[in-house]
Amino acid sequence: MRVAIAGGTGLIGRHVVASVEQSGHEPVVLARSRGVDIITRSGLDAALAGVEVVIDVSNLATLSKKRSVRFFSTGTEHLIEAGGRAGVRHHVALSIVGIDRVGFGYYAGKLSQEDLIRRGGLAWTVLRATQFHEFAGQLLDRSLGPLAVAPRMRIQPVAARDVARRLVELAMKPASGLAPEIAGPQAHDLVDLVRQVARARGRRRLVLPLPVPGGSATRSGLLPAGEHTTGTQTFDEWLRSEEAGGGGTSTAT
Repeated sequence: MRVAIAGGTGLIGRHVVASVEQSGHEPVVLARSRGVDIITRSGLDAALAGVEVVIDVSNLATLSKKRSVRFFSTGTEHLIEAGGRAGVRHHVALSIVGIDRVGFGYYAGKLSQEDLIRRGGLAWTVLRATQFHEFAGQLLDRSLGPLAVAPRMRIQPVAARDVARRLVELAMKPASGLAPEIAGPQAHDLVDLVRQVARARGRRRLVLPLPVPGGSATRSGLLPAGEHTTGTQTFDEWLRSEEAGGGGTSTAT
């Protein structure tokens, strides 16, 4: 089976491609570096020829509500339209736990994406995942100087490879609509995770907790709220791994 992966060169996309291959199917990577642009439609119809399943893990690094909505709406519309022309039988997309409870601007784009998928006319499955283990390090990388800021929130981070495997499992089954969420095995304070990453990287950074509006509902809004599946790799295991750049020598506990 030919399985197209939108965003197949990104963090999660690379794991999805590997999982598709391990499942004995043929991955088709939809990415600008492979001559396919889901925003402009360039190369899209040709790439989807003979594809039966699309897995959309495309992403945009932005905090802007307007940019997020524009990106996810445009890309999703084009994937669904091209998928209809190509005879795609199952459209699978990755989304985020808590997007309907926490009012981050970026999340508006994911909500618009989910709505378009529901109304798009193709059989569909959406998997909402918690933040990846890499999230704490991404916050640290955005900091300037000796200070880093992290929202005072509870998260339950999950391994990207665990999410990728689950996406491929769902893609090989009949469409299920909104699937049970996936989260990591343990919940943590985000501020503590950023501090652990800083220690593991040998960076001397003062990590300042940033209050978030909305009280306890927002602080816990990124946790799974109901039925969900659980990944296997803990944050500490990931931090000590080669994948995190720890090489097994991290001092974080």
